[in-house]
Amino acid sequence: MPGLLRSLWDEPRPPHPPRRTRWDAALVIVLVALAVLEGVLRPDLPWRWLSVVLVIGMTPTLPWRRTRPLPMLALAFGLSGLATAALGGEIVALYTMVAFLLLPYALFRWGAGREIVIGSAILLANAAVTAVFDDAGADDAVGGFAVLFSVCAVGAALRYRAGARARELDRVRLLERERIARDLHDTVAHHVSAMAIRAQAGLALAGSRPGAAVDALEVIESEASRALAEMRAMVRVLRRNAPADLAPHPRVDDLHRLAGTARTGPPVEVEIAENLDDLPPSVAAALYRLAQEAVTNARRHARDATRVHVRVTADDTSVRLRVSDDGDTGPRRTTAVPGYGITGMIERADLLGGTCEAAPDPDRGWTVTAVLPRSGVAT
Repeated sequence: MPGLLRSLWDEPRPPHPPRRTRWDAALVIVLVALAVLEGVLRPDLPWRWLSVVLVIGMTPTLPWRRTRPLPMLALAFGLSGLATAALGGEIVALYTMVAFLLLPYALFRWGAGREIVIGSAILLANAAVTAVFDDAGADDAVGGFAVLFSVCAVGAALRYRAGARARELDRVRLLERERIARDLHDTVAHHVSAMAIRAQAGLALAGSRPGAAVDALEVIESEASRALAEMRAMVRVLRRNAPADLAPHPRVDDLHRLAGTARTGPPVEVEIAENLDDLPPSVAAALYRLAQEAVTNARRHARDATRVHVRVTADDTSVRLRVSDDGDTGPRRTTAVPGYGITGMIERADLLGGTCEAAPDPDRGWTVTAVLPRSGVAT
């Protein structure tokens, strides 16, 4: 148990908590209006105007609940507990007080571990004060604790879900970077091998043909420049300790392997421009991986689709990939959370200095568009 408490105490805050928005200001205005209205409509409420003033004074804590969860909870529930002890529980009888359940929810959703521990102690102390000074029975006390516990549990569950998704996204990014590193490793190894062969040939012919050494140096210089360009694309790419993949990396012509009719899903048509023979291996491999993932997604998720079209074009500076289908873009497909496959596609394109987008078409179908620099060098 001490180890679990220590782990909770050291838990950091979730990253990027939402900032205050106009909806928070609207929430404060609505709560103030409801508190005043409740004070007017409930003349039999003891200390009603003092209760209204207390609720109005506590509402400014709500807009700060996500960025400063513990101070806001301590302020609101501390004032509520003091008022309960001073006036015998009658001051907290406003129905509007239910809105302040957002504070414990925000504490468990956005607070650090030590803030959750301290905030939980404040909540328990407030519940104890209410049980002592309020005239409510045991059933009301148990029901109130159950509601409070449920709110905190919802906040903790959403916190865990967001953390699990963030860890899964990081795992997908690492795996995609590993695949890129292996593809680029093969490319650089090819350039270095060519440089070594030309250097050996130049040394062997230097005695009989002095000009051969100059030719070898020119080839080595060219290969070295291309190898350095490929190495720049490996910046920030992580590679794990795993056996090397000895299979050749995909080429643009390998896109034709995606064509045809699969056992499930619509048939695939592939159209490739004719001026793509000089693409760097890193760009060719990226085009194949992006198209492969897009076609796989279309075959799995494009409902009622009759075809998937893959088209690759290029100009002097960039290469463009477009994968489209004519499937139904119903609510289940358009409103779903982006999958990890799309995240990996965006990550791969970004590491090469390009872009990748996936979105539904205006009328029907889904399109994935990727634009990569033709040189293969990340900008």
